[in-house]
Amino acid sequence: MKKLLSGFLSIFRFLGALLTFLRNFTLNLVFLLILAIIIVSLFAGKTEQIPQNAILRLNIQGNIVEHTQEDEELGAPVREFLGLPEEASETALQDIIDAIRCAAEDDRISAIRLDLSSMGAAGMDQLSRIGAELSAFRKSHKQVIAAEDYYTQDQYYLAAHADKIIINPLGGIHLSGFGLYKVYFKDALEKLKINYHVFRVGSYKTAVEPITRNSMSMEDRVQTRAWLNILWQNYLNDVSEKRNISVEALTNYINFLPQNLKKTDGNAVALALQSNLVDLVKNKVELHQYMKSNFGDAGEDELSYISLRRYLAHVDRSHTNHDQSKDTIAIIPLEGTILPGKSSRGVIGSDTIVSLIREAREASHIKAVVFRMNTGGGSAFASEVIRQEMLALKNEGKPVIISMGTLAASGGYWISAAADKIFATSNTLTGSIGIFLAFPTFERSLNHLGIYRDGVGTTNLSSSFDITQPLSPELKESLQLSLDFGYRTFLTVVSQGRNLSMEETEALAQGRIYSGETAQELGLVDEIGNLEQAISAGASLAGVDQYETILLSPFETLKKKFLGNFTLSDTIVKISERHLSEPLKNLVHTGLELQPLFQLDDPNSMFAHCMFDFQL
Repeated sequence: MKKLLSGFLSIFRFLGALLTFLRNFTLNLVFLLILAIIIVSLFAGKTEQIPQNAILRLNIQGNIVEHTQEDEELGAPVREFLGLPEEASETALQDIIDAIRCAAEDDRISAIRLDLSSMGAAGMDQLSRIGAELSAFRKSHKQVIAAEDYYTQDQYYLAAHADKIIINPLGGIHLSGFGLYKVYFKDALEKLKINYHVFRVGSYKTAVEPITRNSMSMEDRVQTRAWLNILWQNYLNDVSEKRNISVEALTNYINFLPQNLKKTDGNAVALALQSNLVDLVKNKVELHQYMKSNFGDAGEDELSYISLRRYLAHVDRSHTNHDQSKDTIAIIPLEGTILPGKSSRGVIGSDTIVSLIREAREASHIKAVVFRMNTGGGSAFASEVIRQEMLALKNEGKPVIISMGTLAASGGYWISAAADKIFATSNTLTGSIGIFLAFPTFERSLNHLGIYRDGVGTTNLSSSFDITQPLSPELKESLQLSLDFGYRTFLTVVSQGRNLSMEETEALAQGRIYSGETAQELGLVDEIGNLEQAISAGASLAGVDQYETILLSPFETLKKKFLGNFTLSDTIVKISERHLSEPLKNLVHTGLELQPLFQLDDPNSMFAHCMFDFQL
């Protein structure tokens, strides 16, 4: 018996030792992996030499965003070390600008080759900023070459800023104009016997119309057509100027496409060439020979290209000052849906932003804060929490500046109203001063299936927000009264922030959306300008002439993730629309239109959101 017990104990000791070995081996392996990543990220980024006469391949990957959530530490060398694809799911606007500016002064870079095949969604404001930088690059006596098999509307806008536009013989250019089309669900909800309870304030607060209607209302049609026409005219004017084509010719190219194609026997590329939309028609072999003969070194067989991501390792990035002895202007990006809690991809978390504002308020070297905004709004409560913290920052004597990007509407404008100065661009969409509340109950759906819910409560509101029960008259009245109060609060915030009377504010509100220039004319925006002009204004108000800039990121760095709960899925595994066919893209967009409605969270169930994100 003792021998048997001794045998069992020996087995358990062996298993224990084996488990200890495996645990230690795994921990050591993870430690070595982390150490290797840190070493590679510290040293590998600068080891790749840029040859003379290199071409910067401006391969913009994924959606263009104000600030990428992807860890900058996980650069091209690290991704290569880990065996991960170099391709990114998003690209920061400032990174593109920095790379173009650096390349203009870099003697090793001879030209820029636009590679837009992997570019995702972008706003007109972002595209116009990149286009302006490409035009400035050309003034350095270096060429920009655009060469694609096929140009979408947004790709062609950037290509129009190139010295030469090259297209494949079997390619094409898709210019269709701007449009905003929504999917409406009223009849579908009725057939599913879902009661969607909608409360709103503002005749033009049309965010909930897909639930309440089967078609676009006249109010929404009028206001949408107004700002769409402004953005489209901006697009036409820019392309017309860069390609030396009249706006009328561009318009006729689109509106009379069938008749125009008949003149070239259906050859879209020949039509584009005749219309001066492109300069050269070349297949891939001919394109390579063209680039080699114009930009290659004599005696060299291959061209020297360097990708955007790899080139950024050699670029002094903007807004990275960490010298606390120098006066600094801080930049806080606000991009996504405004919600309570922490920030994440596509979410402006009020807790995170409040923490960043407090950091800026308590840092003596930070003299002013610029908020770079790209949001359609979100939670009214979270918007007010951020605004209150901005007011505390102003009370410390630090100027607050808003720099509006593509979209700064509804909850975004709620926050903006507290600023000392608001900047927008001619391609910005803003306003949408109004709020709504919407949620479903399923009592009819359940009853149709033979499912019922019943019980007793101590008050008339005992079953409030029970999705299996109809709304009581008392709750309906209470919600509308609360919403009316929230709207008056919104009006007061705008009135006080913009020095307007309540009557003037009410006339500008009602949920209307305005272009940046229209908003300036109405007094909702102070100046038309970009981020750099907003930073300069912040420095001027703070009374500093020499200053640095720093971006206060709302996202965790790679280091923090390793020290916390790091998962590679956030950084590595992503699905991008650009890999989908056009019909599938449209299906994805249909789902994304309503995503904010299901994502919204607010303690009072009141939302200030325009419920769309217009991108090309």
